Amino acid sequence: MSISYNGDKKLFTLETKSSTYQMQVDEYGFLRHLYYGRLVNGQDMSYIFNYHDCGFSGNPYDVGNRYISLDTMPQEYTSAGVGDYRVRSVAAVNADGSRCVSFRYSGHTIEKGKYGLPGLPAVYDNGGEAMTLTIMLADAVTGLEVKLYYGVFEELDIITRAVSFSNSSEKTIVLEKAMSLCLDISYGEWDIIHFQGRHCHERIIERQPAGHCVTKISSNRGISSHQHNPFVIICDHEATETAGDCFGAMLMYSGNFDAEIELTQLENVRLVMGIGTEGFSWRLNPGEVFTTPEAVLCYADGLTQLSHRLHRAIKDNICRGKFKRAHRPVLINSWEAMYFNVSEEKCYALAKEAADLGIELFVLDDGWFHDRNYDNAGLGDWYENKEKLPDGLKSLSDKVHGLGMLFGLWVEPEMVNEDSDLFRAHPEWALSVPGRAPTLGRGQLVLDMSRQDVVDFLYEAISRLIREGKLDYIKWDFNRCMCDIYSHELPADSQGEVFHRYVLGLYSLLERLTSEFPDVLFEGCAGGGGRFDAGMLYYTPQIWCSDDTDPIERLRIQEGTSFAYPVSAMGAHVSASPNHQTGRKTPLETRGVVAMSGAFGYELDLGKLTRDEKDEVRMQVEMFRRDEELIHNGLLYRLSSLKKNCGYSAWQIVSEDRSKSVVNYVAHEPKPNSWATNLKLRGLDPDALYFIEEEEMCFTGSSLMGGGYTFLRPTGDYTSYQIHLRKV
Repeated sequence: MSISYNGDKKLFTLETKSSTYQMQVDEYGFLRHLYYGRLVNGQDMSYIFNYHDCGFSGNPYDVGNRYISLDTMPQEYTSAGVGDYRVRSVAAVNADGSRCVSFRYSGHTIEKGKYGLPGLPAVYDNGGEAMTLTIMLADAVTGLEVKLYYGVFEELDIITRAVSFSNSSEKTIVLEKAMSLCLDISYGEWDIIHFQGRHCHERIIERQPAGHCVTKISSNRGISSHQHNPFVIICDHEATETAGDCFGAMLMYSGNFDAEIELTQLENVRLVMGIGTEGFSWRLNPGEVFTTPEAVLCYADGLTQLSHRLHRAIKDNICRGKFKRAHRPVLINSWEAMYFNVSEEKCYALAKEAADLGIELFVLDDGWFHDRNYDNAGLGDWYENKEKLPDGLKSLSDKVHGLGMLFGLWVEPEMVNEDSDLFRAHPEWALSVPGRAPTLGRGQLVLDMSRQDVVDFLYEAISRLIREGKLDYIKWDFNRCMCDIYSHELPADSQGEVFHRYVLGLYSLLERLTSEFPDVLFEGCAGGGGRFDAGMLYYTPQIWCSDDTDPIERLRIQEGTSFAYPVSAMGAHVSASPNHQTGRKTPLETRGVVAMSGAFGYELDLGKLTRDEKDEVRMQVEMFRRDEELIHNGLLYRLSSLKKNCGYSAWQIVSEDRSKSVVNYVAHEPKPNSWATNLKLRGLDPDALYFIEEEEMCFTGSSLMGGGYTFLRPTGDYTSYQIHLRKV
């Protein structure tokens, strides 16, 4: 049993294959957190806590013991305003205006299978392995009740968390904070790892010691954002890729989020994580229920093991449909080849070049629809620009399919331009504050996805495109942050619900479309990687990793992304040199090596390539097809991620049965009189013999992992090497 309850001790124990999570109801009804970490084989972990009187930390009235304080007690889910001064799980305004919430245990259930979250993405149970623990807490004064959900996936080595609030009183309660998890970690010296950035520079790893302060990683942009990601790691200060206590927390949510981490006065670390609190309030009327998004927790020994467990969970239990482990077609995207200057003739010419090189999917990006000659017009009018596509979208689709290729389309459904038929007909459908001129982003406004009529309109528009255009693929974009948050449909006292209702509307639309069109591959995008999160991966099994296609920039972007998200989720393209974003010149070989560690494709004018370059593209496509199963479904090892100023990036992917591996190396800059680079490989079978194709030589797995493999000293700009290993 992965969940057990000792009634005498009121002790809950959750066990995965290699971790234990434990909590206990004390004699006063408080739900204490006892332990999360490596497997302890059923040991009662309450012995590790020693309570003492800590000055100015108050005591609950009915306890009568100065040693017991909510301000020092490790808790599963905090109360508010009743003596715990650390970051809290909940904030509420009661009917009398007070803001106190005091939760005590009121019951629990243990069930086989995984709990569900209506309208929200969640880790799903593939083969009946999961179990659910539900713990009920209640505030006897206000009638606010919570259910804490724990989903235990023993083989996946993860535990999921979510919370539902219900109002059993006869008066309205307003939630202003409703976190999905609270985790108290005791005894240790801890670092925080998070992933910061900006547009074209997303998810860059940043590691810092946990300080005596509150560290807040968050987004208030309406999306999970380019600047921060809803994934954090708390790890031992000495933790490396291969060893050390590591706790990963990933929120399955695509809107505003908060992750607050506090090193407390007693040197303990508390993490709370959930929906962003800025601008959030939710009216919980009598009898109503509010459910938070799901958070995924994972404990591991070392950062690599943490990544492997999260990658497996995402690939097998978050991504859905035929594409989650299946072949992804190699694509050519039209954007950097022609931008807005779209025509049927140019598209067909690019598709014809691509088909000749073995590329499988042609994607028509922005610029194809009504009045779309620049980015200030047309969004919302999802029908063809007949000046560019005189015979319609279906004609181009038929021609592309006639080349033996698949056909895909770029759309940005959540947006509208003021210069559009849609906005002229329905200005109230855009988020905007009455009496204020709205803030524009990329010349566009955001449609109010909290409205059912907007969701229904977009469903009809996109489903018509799929049917009439015979689409095999959709790139779903979102090209601005959200502000001017006001829905013209909701009353004044519900405007704090708009952000979250927007995300629920988006999820409902994606659920309808992906269910009705299971053979269409959906790729997420938000100006590149502005909405790269597990919530979107539930609907779109791959996401455009970044608008920056420079391979040297992509090394850091894809590396940071890999700590939580698998290679198969990262849209990655070979683009032109000099690069359109940075102006950097890089070899075509290097561009291919980097892009092949993702959902592979091209984004350039193939007609401008030389004959030799076309031959190299043809070879890259053939190589990716051969190695795709290994690349997308193998285990990733970062060989250089924690090394400072080493001058190169290196990573390795090993098949799960350890029979094959590919090792990639990219030099950042050549250095005179430098040593060649020796890399100690990982994940191989130490007792096996491996044939290296490029060397035509055999080496033992133990020698490659112990003595390493030596790459030649790079010369020239941004040299790359790739070697393929096969067990003999």
